[in-house]
Amino acid sequence: MSKQQMQEEKTSMQAVCVDESGKLDLKHIPRPEPKDEQLLIRVAATALNRADLLQKRGLYPPPPGASEILGLEASGVIADIGPGVKGNWKLGSKVMALLGGGGYAEYVAVPEELVMPVPSPLTLYQAAALPEAWLTAYQLLHFIAKVKPNETVLIHAGASGIGTAAIQLVRLCRAIPVVTAGSSEKLKFAEQMGAAAGVNYKEEDFSEKVLQFTEGKGADVILDCVGGSFWEKNICSLATDGRWVLYGMLGGKTADGDVLGKLLRKRGNLLCSLLRSRSLQYKAELVRSFTEQVLPHFQSTDPPLWPVIDSMFNMEDVEMAHQRMEANKNIGKIIIKIGNS
Repeated sequence: MSKQQMQEEKTSMQAVCVDESGKLDLKHIPRPEPKDEQLLIRVAATALNRADLLQKRGLYPPPPGASEILGLEASGVIADIGPGVKGNWKLGSKVMALLGGGGYAEYVAVPEELVMPVPSPLTLYQAAALPEAWLTAYQLLHFIAKVKPNETVLIHAGASGIGTAAIQLVRLCRAIPVVTAGSSEKLKFAEQMGAAAGVNYKEEDFSEKVLQFTEGKGADVILDCVGGSFWEKNICSLATDGRWVLYGMLGGKTADGDVLGKLLRKRGNLLCSLLRSRSLQYKAELVRSFTEQVLPHFQSTDPPLWPVIDSMFNMEDVEMAHQRMEANKNIGKIIIKIGNS
């Protein structure tokens, strides 16, 4: 290998890039350098999120200043420490991070406030499933809905990455998780994770089942990634003074009918939230709270919390991974292996 090739290897990296047609291609691009108060992570793995599918179609651009590369989370080891870093981080330490983008690459530079240590029982591949899904679920439950013990929480897409995280977090705070999913296999898995009840939304009216389960009261909190097509059943499922938390629109953006009137009669609270577009200060506080309140339970709780892994794909097979998510086949998170665990 020539000196020029050796230098290029030190300053470049492989990344999954989106071409003009929306196809995913492996390319060599410049390796990022850590800026002030940033850590450079050599990425072992990332995980798929619905946002990735939207971004590659041009429907969900990254926030200003974020990497154009897909990937909202990553795990790996610290490869470099930027100037001004305040934490006691060490080169080679195993970490995971919440990202605005850039996870589908061999290296990513991250503000130190968004980096977390990997709990000792987890591999780096397992850790890649945590940041986006678990921080989103934690944010929705505690920062937005402010869930309380003994409340009933209806979780749509209960077998998804966020869904399986939410089930465990609801149990952790001594509330009661009820889920919807689109197959008996997914419902069975969600119930094994701790869901008190489950409804196949393709076969049954979930609002009837929720009211039956709660003896007519309804759900105190609804975590809704579906939106439009579920609005009427959501309001029917909602308890008086309940909190309906909307964080996705897989079922459409529009809702026809007496939405506001029915919501008003329930004195319902419609709360909307996204995570990616939040400020660094907000995300840093979320990561700090999650690190203190939840991370210890991945090793100390009996049974411990654990990230649900659906499948793992090599970097060159990322298109197949996307196809699996697009077909709604996954239970839990789909992992993309970038480097060695």
